[in-house]
Amino acid sequence: MDVIEQFTANLKLDVDISFINMPTKHAVMTCEKGKPTKFSSDDFVMIPKRGLDFTLNKLFEYPFITVDRGTETRNGKLYKVINVIPTDKRADFSIATLLLDTVNLRITESEINTKKDGTYILAMKYENEEMILPNRVEVSFEIEQMKIPLNFVGKGTDIDRKKMHGEGMKTGKIFLQMSNYRIKLRKAN
Repeated sequence: MDVIEQFTANLKLDVDISFINMPTKHAVMTCEKGKPTKFSSDDFVMIPKRGLDFTLNKLFEYPFITVDRGTETRNGKLYKVINVIPTDKRADFSIATLLLDTVNLRITESEINTKKDGTYILAMKYENEEMILPNRVEVSFEIEQMKIPLNFVGKGTDIDRKKMHGEGMKTGKIFLQMSNYRIKLRKAN
């Protein structure tokens, strides 16, 4: 992802949250190095504040150390596992675990434990080994004291307020399919 300066992609978004019934949404996502990810849509797209930064820019914003956790095999494929631990109190996460595909030089999964927003797990799927960006991303997240602006959840969305205000930690998933990438690569020196 280091060679990518900016990219835009069409998104198809589905959610799996016990108290929200939302139809499939469509949007355009724009990521530019050093800037927040932007989404545009004709209808509201519900996205957790931190959940979709699969560029992982925030992890490397402040000084950090890495810890080699060895390797892990999944579906017959060997991955390197590392922890990223910030050494600066300004970082908004306490630890991140990254699953690295060292053959194709990409991150395939990240688990980020934030200081205020719970834990996010991003599982990135690539259509083929040549792709530099994933075509599918599954974001799992925790929802503690969920505050949803009910006027802005979009057309055709139903919310079970009783479940939403129920006690305890809730979890949710967002399923993204990305297509029609437009990628601007960093110029070689």
